[in-house]
Amino acid sequence: MVDMSEHGDRSGRSLPGAGLAKGLAVTLKTMTRRSTTQQYPDVAPDLPPRSRGVIALLEENCTVCMLCARECPDWCIYIDSHKEEVAVPGAARPRQRNVLDRFDIDFSLCMYCGICVEVCPFDALHWSPEFEYAEYDIKDLLHDKDHLGEWMATVPPPPAHDRHGEPAKEETAAARKAAAPTAPPARPAAPRGTPPARPAPDRVAPPAGDRGTPAGGRPDEGGTPGAEAPGAEASGPEAPGADGGAAR
Repeated sequence: MVDMSEHGDRSGRSLPGAGLAKGLAVTLKTMTRRSTTQQYPDVAPDLPPRSRGVIALLEENCTVCMLCARECPDWCIYIDSHKEEVAVPGAARPRQRNVLDRFDIDFSLCMYCGICVEVCPFDALHWSPEFEYAEYDIKDLLHDKDHLGEWMATVPPPPAHDRHGEPAKEETAAARKAAAPTAPPARPAAPRGTPPARPAPDRVAPPAGDRGTPAGGRPDEGGTPGAEAPGAEASGPEAPGADGGAAR
């Protein structure tokens, strides 16, 4: 805690009139300088490139996502829209899209925080340095989409990217995509109803000692000597003769 007695002692030790002397010193310093007066409105002021004058609308980029109206802390953005069907060639059914009917901004409530410009995912809202839109009636500060679209002509181009700064996300993604190896072309899909092709079975050669006698009764060169072809007549004392008796 601060000791009030010490604080009182310190204030009592200061010279009387020290604050007045400091103020008069600043006054005397500025009196010796030449004053500069901006000749407005005859001469337009030189505004910074990122000055926040008014919010301009690019209607073609608006998808009526309602992000700007929901994120606005002052609730000064009013949006109305309707859906319409769009026929797409080759599609089974028509698609729907949102059509912007109303986009108004009440600048009597706007506090120029820029949240609506930052959250717009399709760059439909931009800052314009235009500031000459004062009105005699506060109700006239409610501007519609046509008036907001006219201010797009006053939006300056974006500043050049700092070459010593961090690269943009789009540049990083493009460089990563270019450095990635090219994938082989995909095979065309088979038509519906066609059974998948079966792989051919691998032919395995039999071992050298298990080769049999081919059809025809002649043993193979590499076969077992003495092997008989299937269907050949058996020889020996028990082989039946031509008349069905035993051979002698």
